[in-house]
Amino acid sequence: MANSVSDDSPKNHYELLGVKPTASAQEIRRAYRELSKLYHPDTTELSGAIATQKFQALNEAYGTLSNPEQRLSYDHKIGYSRFYVSQSPKDLENGSSKTPFESRYSYLDPTDRPLSAGEIFALFILGLTFAACLALVLILGIADSDFTLSSLQL
Repeated sequence: MANSVSDDSPKNHYELLGVKPTASAQEIRRAYRELSKLYHPDTTELSGAIATQKFQALNEAYGTLSNPEQRLSYDHKIGYSRFYVSQSPKDLENGSSKTPFESRYSYLDPTDRPLSAGEIFALFILGLTFAACLALVLILGIADSDFTLSSLQL
């Protein structure tokens, strides 16, 4: 019986949190919050020892995967590479694979991500402000040169 429990145990932090290695920081945080509600020793129906053990494992997994440097080191330790490498499909031998290639798109740098709608709007307003300032400088420059020319003709 003890072997059946250890066979079901997750092999790595990603399996513990129920996310793929390509999961974003938001997906990892969401999975951690959901599971921590289930396994928190104060709110679960599990025995105190089991709940504490599962909750500590969740905290360790989240602590590792939420820190970019620790996550990169952990990925290297378990043999996962964030760089896309073309590999043959897992089911190539028996030909039963319907979708042979799994999407492996992930951001290599946590700061490399698409802009949100709010950020795009802020950039638009910034560009508009810059254009208005340039127009104001041109208008004042032309008005000042006209003023200077008219005062010289007197």
